Amino acid sequence: MTDEAKRTRDSRDRPRAAGPLAGAVAGFAALTTAELASVAVRPQAGPVVAVGGAVIDRTPAAVKEWAIRNFGTDDKLVLRIGILIALALCAAFLGMAAPRFPRAAAAGVVAFGAVGAAAALGRPAADSPLDALPSLVGGISGAAVVLLLAGRLATRAPADGAPEGAEVTAGTEVTAGTEVTAGTEVAAGTESSDSGPPEARTGWDRRGFVLATSAVAAVSAGAGALGRVLNTASGSGAVASRDRLALPAPASPAPPVPPGTALRVPGVAPFITPNASFYRVDTALVVPKVDVATWRLRLRGEGVRRPVTLSFDDLLRRDAVERDITLTCVSNEVGGPYAGNARWLGVPLRELLAECGVEPPSRGGPADQLVARSVDGMTIGTPVEDVMDGRDALLAFGMNGEPLPFAHGFPVRMVVPGLYGYVSACKWIKDIELTTFDSYDPYWAERGWARRAPIRTQSRIDTPKPFARPAAGTVMVAGVAWAQHRGIDRVEVRVDDGPWRTARLASEDSRDTWRQWSVPWQATRGSHTLTVRATDRTGRVQTDRRTRPRPDGAAGRHSVVVTVD
Repeated sequence: MTDEAKRTRDSRDRPRAAGPLAGAVAGFAALTTAELASVAVRPQAGPVVAVGGAVIDRTPAAVKEWAIRNFGTDDKLVLRIGILIALALCAAFLGMAAPRFPRAAAAGVVAFGAVGAAAALGRPAADSPLDALPSLVGGISGAAVVLLLAGRLATRAPADGAPEGAEVTAGTEVTAGTEVTAGTEVAAGTESSDSGPPEARTGWDRRGFVLATSAVAAVSAGAGALGRVLNTASGSGAVASRDRLALPAPASPAPPVPPGTALRVPGVAPFITPNASFYRVDTALVVPKVDVATWRLRLRGEGVRRPVTLSFDDLLRRDAVERDITLTCVSNEVGGPYAGNARWLGVPLRELLAECGVEPPSRGGPADQLVARSVDGMTIGTPVEDVMDGRDALLAFGMNGEPLPFAHGFPVRMVVPGLYGYVSACKWIKDIELTTFDSYDPYWAERGWARRAPIRTQSRIDTPKPFARPAAGTVMVAGVAWAQHRGIDRVEVRVDDGPWRTARLASEDSRDTWRQWSVPWQATRGSHTLTVRATDRTGRVQTDRRTRPRPDGAAGRHSVVVTVD
């Protein structure tokens, strides 16, 4: 039998799934050993997180908007699942090639490890060459597994008693001790016996493949579990420090919420958004967990006559203020969910800057941009003039009466009313640098978003929901409106193309918070379109011209279509 015929026969004997399975097991081994290796560096250095971060950094804005619009706060989970599926498919392909081209398949796995290493080193938070270690370790271990399993899938050479060229056809019985010489053909109708020693048979090593695959999978699962446990344990200090934290009483408490701030209309967003329901939009695939004992904040840069480094205890010793402030994400579509109101506790950023000698541009200061840096490498650029104009810009460490949740920036984040979060709300902050807009573009400005982004006047219908089917009669139309740092003066509702009707406004807590509104509607049978618009305290009416979020926030009026039964 020729070599080509043997390969054809053996490929037919070998299950089609064996190669892809070998590749999948090798890929699994690569990822789990990388997870274990990330313990020596940091969880964010793992290949899936590093590659995911690189994908986020390089994804066009339109695609990001589509992901947020369709997947909401699950966009990061969807990205991770997508990366894992792509890696599994590539690993399966390399596994298919491994029996015939084992070295090439192994090199392919190492190449994927190198891609992960490059992604880790290219992340903004990468501050050490060790960030490449997990991906490189994973790539090398995965390549070793490919070579191991490829050996079990390859055709084994015949024994000395059955040299190359001997052909044993189906049905031949060759008992132990029988010698088959080169060129000998055993005719059909005889039966091949498996009673001889293994070295007398040819073909792929089924038993060895199953045992090796099972062993590698078990060891890999153990390595992955151990890595996950150790990485979780590495954040236990941060969890414990948050659990022990007792928030100080504010020197300047938030003013009492006026009666009538909440209209108590079923379906309307509550005036205070619970922490568990507060929206989260950021680029962190792994939420950073920072121990307050090791946290430090540096303040430096142009016009800073007295640079300072603060510990968390230093921050707590300062007079704290408490304020109700509504935050809004620039990714929020008209009528979208990415707005929330919370009671924040922190220290005034303006006072800290003034103590360091910083002056706003209007008073001769050389810096017009404050660049805040996060522990995950994010950079947020904020106009210095806005931070120092008297608004309640905070370095916040409390949210709704408890320490900041990790997902919302524990231990410290920035909160600046009136500005979209991407230019004001740096989470997990560790560094503040005073500079200029001309000399530095932070993360989002590099990607085409506006450098200055005051929040637009917006309103939203919370009830009835789109495509609802209310009964004819009195239907309460209600929702929220916001124009942070300007305040809402009026909200109006229109049914179909009818006249605008003024809605009842709930009491105003402050100009930095949203306001609930409602209007009773005598609903008649049929399909109707409900539209809302708000007017802020400067007299600006919410525009009817629709724009997308990029580059400085969505504009337009929210409307819902309902069918009255």
